[in-house]
Amino acid sequence: MQHKPKRRTRERILETALALFNQFGEPGVTTTAIAAQMGISPGNLYYHFHSKEEIVETLFAAYRREIDSTLAAPERQPVHAEDVWLFLHLVFEAIWKYRFIYRDLNELLSRSRPLEVQLKSVLDHKTRTATAILQGLVEAGDLHASREEIRTMAVNMTVIATYWLSYEFARDPRTPQDGRTLARGAVHVLSLAAPYLEPKARALFDHLAQQYLN
Repeated sequence: MQHKPKRRTRERILETALALFNQFGEPGVTTTAIAAQMGISPGNLYYHFHSKEEIVETLFAAYRREIDSTLAAPERQPVHAEDVWLFLHLVFEAIWKYRFIYRDLNELLSRSRPLEVQLKSVLDHKTRTATAILQGLVEAGDLHASREEIRTMAVNMTVIATYWLSYEFARDPRTPQDGRTLARGAVHVLSLAAPYLEPKARALFDHLAQQYLN
């Protein structure tokens, strides 16, 4: 039986840092804590990453690759009403995987110009994708909305998706967040379009929303 090769130290550092950042928040985790969690010396960690900021920027780059790939899907092919749930689930999964970014968003942006520039690009991509999805639903006859209404909805969807985890944490900091947190976020994002849906598409939305929440 072949043994799997050991993960490289650099990869383990990123995995450990991501887990600690997600659990305790990035500001509360030091490189010393990351090294201690791994059972390696701080010097070994600094051989691979010269600062915590470098670890954060590397994790953010990985997040951006994942989210950009997900956001590009609706731009490549038409999206139907039932497809939107799967797409939004994938978006929230990426947000959840790297949730420390969204939990500590303002703190991170205030310290890092590269993250500020990259996040702006991610937000713009989210808004473009939301616009493309809504416009596709209009063309399919599932939704009736003007261009201005679509622009407003797309921005509002981006805002809710971006700050949902922060809102949930602020509302009840002592309750652990889980899959239900993401489900509520997805429903709230799509509920912005609900009043503009045709009756058949609205019935499908209500049905899928109830299933998703359950």
